[in-house]
Amino acid sequence: MDEAAVSVEGLCKSYGRGAKRLRAVDGVSFAVPRGSVVGLLGPNGAGKTTVIKCILGLVTPDAGEVRILGADVRREPLRAYRHVASVLEGSRNVYWRLTVRENLEFFASLMGVDPRRRRPFLDELLERFDLASRQHATVNDLSRGMKQKVAIACAFAREAEVLFLDEPTLGLDLATARQLQATLKELAREHGRTIVLSSHDMDVVEDLCARVVILSAGRVVVDDEVRNLVGLFRAEAYRIEVVGELPQAACERLRERFRVRAWEGSPAGTSFEVELADAGELYEVVDRIREFGAPLRAIARSEPDLAEVFLRVTSSRGQLLPEREAAEAAREASSP
Repeated sequence: MDEAAVSVEGLCKSYGRGAKRLRAVDGVSFAVPRGSVVGLLGPNGAGKTTVIKCILGLVTPDAGEVRILGADVRREPLRAYRHVASVLEGSRNVYWRLTVRENLEFFASLMGVDPRRRRPFLDELLERFDLASRQHATVNDLSRGMKQKVAIACAFAREAEVLFLDEPTLGLDLATARQLQATLKELAREHGRTIVLSSHDMDVVEDLCARVVILSAGRVVVDDEVRNLVGLFRAEAYRIEVVGELPQAACERLRERFRVRAWEGSPAGTSFEVELADAGELYEVVDRIREFGAPLRAIARSEPDLAEVFLRVTSSRGQLLPEREAAEAAREASSP
């Protein structure tokens, strides 16, 4: 794990005392290879924010070890954190009384580099984040979305090898979020940064991250590549639409035999998703619908995405696959 950009081993953290003591992080271990983009995911209360703060030295863990580029963050904090930049959700990550350019120059200087010598790179960041026209504006006068872009641009301005981005698109409108997503993807690829990304936006995670670490109840439940996880839950699933409203009896008959979800019914039409053991069972589904005299309107294959995988893994029912079993099943699902 010393070769990794970030390595976490046996991390534990509890809050409170006595009967009210809460173990927020319970033996978390994972590694982030250099130059990779890894998503750290989990439902509210899973412990991911505590893990990030422990890695960044903002919270002292009860046990465990954290290394950044081989440096132990407890024993060699200066050596470890000189390689790190972060943007934390809900925090003032930049100086609001400075202009956009002044912020970039300040954070670039923290690495001991004269910002005047890096002016072309700072100009590039201003263009990439669509901030060039507002570079002389005071950050306090900017919209929330632009403040967020300034914060992330400043993280890149430090030219740190490892970036932690906590909810980078939270609270942004769709257009701004997608623009920021595309910019992050380009910069990560072109400049070879290692990024640990925490987000509830599964579209952002699936687009940017090759691998995810999913936490639940303070523990790692999955650590694998996104493509393997999607393959793990891939099944013969179909979206079916019929003309008219199917009676409740039809739904009950289908639920007796198949896994049916996302049922939507109206006088104009009914649609639902059904998961099958194999494609041949689709004929049986169609036969049962015909029993109720409803003509089919459409049948389409449904493909799982990371959002569905996340919900299954972190739900009370979904925690059927321990980390090792999930990884093995994912490898089998992805093999030819």
